[in-house]
Amino acid sequence: MIVFLHGVPETASLWDDLRAELEQPSVALSLPGFGSPRPAGFTATKDDYLAWLIVELESLGEPVDLVGHDWGAILTLEVARRRSDLLASWTVDLANALHPDYVWHGLADIWQTPEAGEQFWADQLATSLTDRAGVFQLFGVPEAGALKLAEMADAEMAECILSLYRSATPNPFADWGGALTPCQAPGTVLIAENDAFGDATLATEVATALGVRVEHIAGRGHWWALEDAAGSATMVNATLAAMRETER
Repeated sequence: MIVFLHGVPETASLWDDLRAELEQPSVALSLPGFGSPRPAGFTATKDDYLAWLIVELESLGEPVDLVGHDWGAILTLEVARRRSDLLASWTVDLANALHPDYVWHGLADIWQTPEAGEQFWADQLATSLTDRAGVFQLFGVPEAGALKLAEMADAEMAECILSLYRSATPNPFADWGGALTPCQAPGTVLIAENDAFGDATLATEVATALGVRVEHIAGRGHWWALEDAAGSATMVNATLAAMRETER
């Protein structure tokens, strides 16, 4: 089974169009607070989300093909490092975010700053959907996908985003640490050519350290799954097939 994990600021519906193009069974998980309820006592830190994901994968009862995007990618990478027994394979973008030298982008700096982060989301949630969607369109997301992304954000998601980013300073690797050593489960690092949040050099170094494949996505940006759902589904199928062939 393929399991998809979204990022920020998104919900599991990010994957709807891509999953509709797949023939094999798949499920898209929802991070708590991102279009789904938060368990009691859940403080929305990176460690909370990692623990939650491990429990979710354990409950499926068999190793899965895990595909992670954005923060979903960061969490997937950490599962691959700690609990490869839960994975038949894993595929991620934004692998640069788990590099020891990774520096957060400008939006993250705002979200990690007390008061500034809260004001940012208060302003955003008071803005029209059309204006919010326009920001995503600047990153190459088609209008329909941009509106979908704009509709996902709410006050609970904003609160979780602030907590998540403030738990990951100066970067995700800093607390989790440990050497980046080869993973037991086969993996693929996707590098979208036009990803404004990516860094091909750092992502490639992470892939090399983990001993996994690198695949470049030409002409696509951070939200490749929304930019070309059919093409992205074909890519996911081809990526999984390539990893299975390598394992033979």
